[in-house]
Amino acid sequence: MPSSVLTRDEALSRLVKRADYVSCNVAFIDCKKPGSHLKENYSIIGPGVTSSSDQVINLPERHGFNIGAAAMPNGITNNLHVHFTAEVFLCFAGEWTFRWGPKGEDGEIVGEPGDIVSVPTWIFRGFTNTGADDGWLFTCLGGDDTGGVIWHPDIIREAARYGLYISAANTLIDTDRGDPMPDEDGLIQPMSDEDVAALRRYTAEEMDRRVVAAATLDWRPAFIDRQLDGCGAEMAPVIGAGITQNRDHAARILDPHGFSLEWLRLAPGQRVSRFQLDEKMVLISYEGSVEVVLNVVGPVTVRIDERDTYSIPAGAWREIVNHGDEPARLVVIVSGDHRKRPEFAPAVIEAAQAAGSVLDPGGYTVASHLLPRYTHPQT
Repeated sequence: MPSSVLTRDEALSRLVKRADYVSCNVAFIDCKKPGSHLKENYSIIGPGVTSSSDQVINLPERHGFNIGAAAMPNGITNNLHVHFTAEVFLCFAGEWTFRWGPKGEDGEIVGEPGDIVSVPTWIFRGFTNTGADDGWLFTCLGGDDTGGVIWHPDIIREAARYGLYISAANTLIDTDRGDPMPDEDGLIQPMSDEDVAALRRYTAEEMDRRVVAAATLDWRPAFIDRQLDGCGAEMAPVIGAGITQNRDHAARILDPHGFSLEWLRLAPGQRVSRFQLDEKMVLISYEGSVEVVLNVVGPVTVRIDERDTYSIPAGAWREIVNHGDEPARLVVIVSGDHRKRPEFAPAVIEAAQAAGSVLDPGGYTVASHLLPRYTHPQT
């Protein structure tokens, strides 16, 4: 695809600093429920599933997925609800207990910093900050249009006692603040007990396969530049077919999400050499800081610090560099369920070949002496 060249203003407009995230405390129908009233909801890329017109969206541009976040003090709960597209939790701070099932009784998973949990569609799920301190979760939702959520019937009925309803347009109605009450056809009604009982059930063993704990990550050098000075950055796959060029990498979670998700780790002074990608890519810094150098001519540098989110458009040349004294670890999310094929700059390919590495016809790194050199007769 044609290369995308970004001006400095265009490049910086795609950076959402941690300080730029704007919370909404009335994003959902359970916002007045005791034990759920201190939730903070963030929409960073795309609207997510918020029902509030007050929600600030930092980067509304469509990516094929939505990035959001939730911050909650100890003991606060996000109540049972159903999603129609993938919902992935990235545990960045605190301890989180996730539960699922018609009443939240089918099982529990505890997520700690660095853990990633993918919850299947069309099941009720909820979560609580069970850690000692304030917790922080990033979320990644599949698709540009998530379709909103279905709240548990008990939550819808309880919310009505506080004057809260969900309209057929997925808008939160608060009669206590004077919002007009639509007729019954204009409201989302609770799901019937029969429909709740008919939803797919997941065992604890099935859900365990949808958790990738920080301690189990499979870190390996990921790219063609692995033997070059200052290179050799490592990745650990989590969901789907991502951008790694290491054939030994295998994601634990393989069902379609609409995006891939991998960890990227750079030691101090390490870089990923210049490459471009046909898909949009989002970086979220978990620890440390990196600089992303964009363009070939007229380079523009953007610094990404801890918990910042950065979106790189399709076709942009980029180099990712850790100039700091500490390791840097980032989440890499790329649109699409297909395997992605990063294209490294010709000079990088030539240097890698001189160092003894090439890409095989499948796009994976291999020692150059292993690749056969066929000769074809003239025709």
